[in-house]
Amino acid sequence: MNYNQLATEEVLNKTIKNLISKGIEVDIFDNKIKALEKIIGLIPKEASVMNGSSITLEQIGFIDYLKSGKHGWNNLHEKILAEKDLIKQAVLRKQSVFSDYYLGSVHALIENGEFIIASNTGSQLPHIVFTSPNLIFVVSTKKIVSTYDMAIDRLEKYIVPLENKRMMERFSTNTALNKIVWFKNENSMLGRKVWMILIKEDLGF
Repeated sequence: MNYNQLATEEVLNKTIKNLISKGIEVDIFDNKIKALEKIIGLIPKEASVMNGSSITLEQIGFIDYLKSGKHGWNNLHEKILAEKDLIKQAVLRKQSVFSDYYLGSVHALIENGEFIIASNTGSQLPHIVFTSPNLIFVVSTKKIVSTYDMAIDRLEKYIVPLENKRMMERFSTNTALNKIVWFKNENSMLGRKVWMILIKEDLGF
């Protein structure tokens, strides 16, 4: 299976319709530049921001923009990395789950509007499942699949090997597929806001 093939317009329209039916805000862009502009406009100044490890966020320029400090946000990730005391750093990491905004990507987006996100440590999962009131997922349309089984295949057969290679090159350690969130819906009573920023480019794994 070609995991890098962008979704057709028919599949894309079906997926968008199903995402919207779940109360998820959807924006579709032809390129990453416009997508980054949209993301920057979504987050107000002084908001606390946390992001997961994401090749997609790197490729669209979000990580560089975050590091630039030009945004006026409270960059929680920067504060965590700046703390060299490992005990204090662990406390900051736990406190970061209360960020106003969390940004990341997904490992597979199913046509019915559901998606899966996997993690080695699970550090980003509390934001996604409950604690952060605003979630922004930035996703290449190549990640759209038709079924849950295909989503798991994409994760296990394609993403994990690539992520393992990346981890070895950057940190000389292996990854592990330890925890998976199957995001089927969001309880409207929680009052949280979820955005899906779809990009018609080959981005991320």
